Amino acid sequence: MRRVFGSVPLVLSMLALMLLVTGCPKRPGMSQASAPAPSGAGSATGATGPVAAATNAPSQGSSATPPRPSEFKAAESLKDIHFDFDKYEIRNEDARILDADAAWLKSRPNDLLLIEGHCDERGTSEYNLALGERRAKAAMTYLVGQGIQAQRITLISYGKEQAVCTTHDEACWALNRRAHFLVKSR
Repeated sequence: MRRVFGSVPLVLSMLALMLLVTGCPKRPGMSQASAPAPSGAGSATGATGPVAAATNAPSQGSSATPPRPSEFKAAESLKDIHFDFDKYEIRNEDARILDADAAWLKSRPNDLLLIEGHCDERGTSEYNLALGERRAKAAMTYLVGQGIQAQRITLISYGKEQAVCTTHDEACWALNRRAHFLVKSR
């Protein structure tokens, strides 16, 4: 009887150690510099709805909430960038587009920016929402590196829900893998 009770603390210690070592599952890490931490709380509208991450901080002493995506409008001067399949790294040709976008945004310091992350139809809704968010964050990180204030930027991921092309081929899928930019005057 003594032997059974003597091993109980050992078993409990081993269980605690296993829980500590394994922990909870974590999101995959990003392989590039991440965007500044959001100052507002992100929200999700469900497994198949858009995921928004508000990054524009309210002014001091203000309890203002970030603008809604419906308040933003397209600007001819802002061009979309595109991504390779299952990637969120900024390609060289898209870096040039972002440079031009940054120059335009610098000339309009009172405008807020919404970056939408989009994916093609392949993959689950959950996976594509996360990938779309990483694409929007990659674009934001690049623009912040070019001198655009992070507080001006709001991110949202639509995953595969807002396709611009619905043909089931690579040419169409390439059009859907994008970051789209919208602006709102303050």
